[in-house]
Amino acid sequence: MNDVRLTLRQVRFVNRAFWRNPPSAFFTFAFPLMFLVIFTALFGNSTVEVLGRTVNTSTFYVPAIGAFSIITATYTNLAISMTFARDAGTLKRIRGTPLPSWAFMAARIAHAVLMAVLLIAIVVAFGAAFYHADVPTRTLLAFVVTVLVGAACFSALGLAMTTIVPNADAAPAIVNAVILPLLFLSGVFIPIQNEHAWYVTVAKWFPVYHFSKAMQGAYFQVSGRGFRGQDLLVMGVWAVAGAVLAARFFTWEPRR
Repeated sequence: MNDVRLTLRQVRFVNRAFWRNPPSAFFTFAFPLMFLVIFTALFGNSTVEVLGRTVNTSTFYVPAIGAFSIITATYTNLAISMTFARDAGTLKRIRGTPLPSWAFMAARIAHAVLMAVLLIAIVVAFGAAFYHADVPTRTLLAFVVTVLVGAACFSALGLAMTTIVPNADAAPAIVNAVILPLLFLSGVFIPIQNEHAWYVTVAKWFPVYHFSKAMQGAYFQVSGRGFRGQDLLVMGVWAVAGAVLAARFFTWEPRR
């Protein structure tokens, strides 16, 4: 069996294992929709200015929760699940099989990206059906590119995060402690009212802010094709940095 077929077979295995755990699969998809419903219920009657446009807050939360969905499916999922697999000895046993290490990693990343794409499709469809949010047909190419770049960036960062998490018990706390403050500071959960505030300056150093802005550009930009090149470039730099750190420090054996 050649390497490509071996990787695709591993993707099917990971996907089958995911769907054979119905409670986990259900909450993976229900969690972002729950946040979308809660935030639109709390703030949906107001408006917010995004990229020079005044939009309903309920509409604003569709790309925002879409970005949150992708981060959850890639960064959070990979960082926690790979740490648990490492501490359980699963990664060590896989490393001893004929399956190439890169094929296993590629399959896990491909599965995470596929889940991210499925999640964003569900969020967009839900927003269009219940909150009359426009589907970004004119800027569809920018939207697809932004989703893929974001998924690749946070997949790399999720694998890089496993290098600093000491054990499985600490994984959920550390992973969420890193990402949750950035989600609030970057305008994902609460729209940014003042772009010159100190917390926005801090958020601009991290990819969550730029992913949020890139998603807004693909959804709300009035002119052009919806691409936000600078934000995509920053995410690309973070993706490369995460991949380098993961390649250098990722370990297959449980830490003592």
